[in-house]
Amino acid sequence: MAKAAPDGHSLGFAAISPLVLNPHLGKSPFDPVKDIVPVVSVIASPVLLLGTSALAARDFKALIDAAKARPGAVRWATSGPASLGHIVLEQVKAGTGADITHIPYKGGGQQINDALGGQFEVLSVNAGPAVMGRIKAGKLTSLAVGSPARLEQLPNVPTLAELGLPAANVASVFGLFAPAGTPVAVIERLNAEVNKLLKDKDVLAKIDAADNLPTGGSAADFGKFIANESANNARIIKAAGITAG
Repeated sequence: MAKAAPDGHSLGFAAISPLVLNPHLGKSPFDPVKDIVPVVSVIASPVLLLGTSALAARDFKALIDAAKARPGAVRWATSGPASLGHIVLEQVKAGTGADITHIPYKGGGQQINDALGGQFEVLSVNAGPAVMGRIKAGKLTSLAVGSPARLEQLPNVPTLAELGLPAANVASVFGLFAPAGTPVAVIERLNAEVNKLLKDKDVLAKIDAADNLPTGGSAADFGKFIANESANNARIIKAAGITAG
C-alpha cells in the first residue's frame, strides 16, 4: 500500500503495530511517517491479562505479590517478543517492580493451548469470543484488562489504569490508512464515511460481537495518537532492551 498510487482507491486496514512498534526493532520496507497517511481509527481490541490453572492468585494484586515473593517464578506468556503483550508486561514490571519471566511464543495458537494446560502462570492476549468463552467456562481467570474502560462482558475486571498502571493500559488499535499524497479531500471523505458507519447499530453490533470497541475520530487525531504511541514504544523498547527475537 505504501507504494501504491495515491488515488484513494488503494487503502489498508491494519493494526498500528507496523507503524509504532516494528520501526523501532529493525529496518522497515517503508517510512511509517513519510509513506503512510492515517485516515481514521476504527476499532480497539482490548488486551486481557489472564491467569491459568498454574496461578494460585485470583486477582492482579495477588499476582504482583506472588511475583515479588518469588522473583522470576511467575511466567508471563505473550504472542512473541516485541508484541503488544510484551510491551504491557514490561510496563507492568516497570510500574510494580515485580520480577516476572517473559515466555514469548510465535503467535497466539500454541500460547492458548499451553495456557489451558497450565504450562505457565499468566498470559496477555487480545479479547475475542473464543477467549471470552474460556473465561466464562472457568478455564482462564481475568486479572486485568488494557482498555479505555471496563468491558461490558467483564464488568468486575479492572483496567490496568484503575490498578495504577496507566502506561500499561493499552489496547490493539486498528485503522484505515492510505498512501502518502492521497488528496486531503479524499481522506476527509473517507474519514467522514467511516465515522458515520461507526454510529450504525448493525455495525456496532458486529464490532461488539467480536469483543472489540469502536473508536473513530478525525484523521489528525489518529495521526497524533500514532505519533505518541511510537514515541512511547521507542522509550519502552530501549529501556527494556527489547529485540525482535
